[in-house]
Amino acid sequence: MKLKFTKMQGAGNDFVVIDAIHQQIDFSADEWRRLADRRFGVGADQILIVERPTVPGADFRYRIFNNDGGEVEQCGNGARAFARFVSDKGLSGERSIRVQTMSGIIAPTLEDDGSVTVDMGAPVLEPAAVPFDSAGLQGLVQGGDTLWPLTLQLQGAPLEVAVSVVSMGNPHAVQVVDDAATAPVAELGPQVEHHPRFPKRVNAGFMQVVDRRHIKLRVFERGAGETLACGTGACAAVVAGIRRGLLDSPVRVSARGGELSIAWAGEGQAVYLSGPAVTVFEGEINI
Repeated sequence: MKLKFTKMQGAGNDFVVIDAIHQQIDFSADEWRRLADRRFGVGADQILIVERPTVPGADFRYRIFNNDGGEVEQCGNGARAFARFVSDKGLSGERSIRVQTMSGIIAPTLEDDGSVTVDMGAPVLEPAAVPFDSAGLQGLVQGGDTLWPLTLQLQGAPLEVAVSVVSMGNPHAVQVVDDAATAPVAELGPQVEHHPRFPKRVNAGFMQVVDRRHIKLRVFERGAGETLACGTGACAAVVAGIRRGLLDSPVRVSARGGELSIAWAGEGQAVYLSGPAVTVFEGEINI
């Protein structure tokens, strides 16, 4: 079939966005992988699907497939692209919409400066609900957070790292590093992602605290590898930093692909993610 799509990016995190309201979409994991392949397909970190909602109170349904073909619960940078897409395509005339995801309702808003702010909901902080298996571990309390030890390997030698575990609708493990640029993300990221303590795998965040309102961040995403930016990863890192007593809201997050802004007022409150959402090109492909 011939598929119409839009290529978009938010701070370098890139997406194939598909209108499944006016096209019938029923692809296998292999077909999603082929579409996301940077040599044989369009190329993307994630594929975003726009559908009619299936729950009351939502304007759209938002589905996300990583470039490994697996469907996931949430993608913050993708949520901004989603909002820009439905506005640009005339699917909605509202500046703020309510969007159904696998993990609940989110609310993106188009700002006057062209950026998009997303109400990502309150973070989940109970380890078992992330989910993270803390049985038998001794956590270290830092501020209002508990850091959990993970045993990894670095260049063949055992390495213990301390992580905050946070869910932003998808699971995250955040560690603080001295220098994000030189952090061994490629070696440690896959080990954290597939660590047996995370039964649904996990996104691995490497956060450098520049000052109390600025961090540098790299994220090895579950099912996608390291991306140039990760919106939910930025939210999780800021939540972890604030709970540890290292950061004050709002926080500027410098990813390799651009800048994001995260605001969080504390436990029980929603996290707000702001940043760019840009159309790169429109296209058609035979699948």
